[in-house]
Formats: sequence, structure tokens, C-alpha cells
Amino acid sequence: MSLGKKDISTNISSKAQISSSTSLNIINSFIELIKINSQDKIIKIPKFGSFYRKSSPARTGRNPKTKEEFIITERLRLNFRSSDKVKNNLN
Repeated sequence: MSLGKKDISTNISSKAQISSSTSLNIINSFIELIKINSQDKIIKIPKFGSFYRKSSPARTGRNPKTKEEFIITERLRLNFRSSDKVKNNLN
């Protein structure tokens, strides 16, 4: 099961007793903050985890419909590594 922004927003609004639009604004602001600040450094949130940029190498991709091959260029991705406290709470 996966959660989208709307699901997370609904959970936050019900538990914090705020409007869903306010909670969605909080989530969007948090994501934007992570995107902007992760350009040049690792973002560590104590007892939660770390966000960091990682380079994925260039590779060959294939269109499943036409079987046409093409090169997928090298990209920077945003990764998350959870802290041990989060892992222990989930397991």
C-alpha cells in the first residue's frame, strides 16, 4: 500500500485538527524545502533520517511496445535513508 500527498494531508489534518488545505500546504512546503536545500548538501533530520542526492549512471532503456532501444542519460536522484529509530518503530 502506498500513501500519496493527499492521504498524508488527510491524516495530518485529522490528527492536528487543522484544515486539509493547510496540511497540504505544509507538505508541499516541506517537499520544496527538501528539494531546494538538497542541491548541494545532505539534509539530516534527527531521529527521522537523511535526504541526499545520488547520481544514477547512464543506461540503456527499451520501449516495451516498439522494442526500440535508447540511452537514458545520467541523472541526479533524491534518496532517503531512515534512521535506526524509524526502522525500529516500523519493524
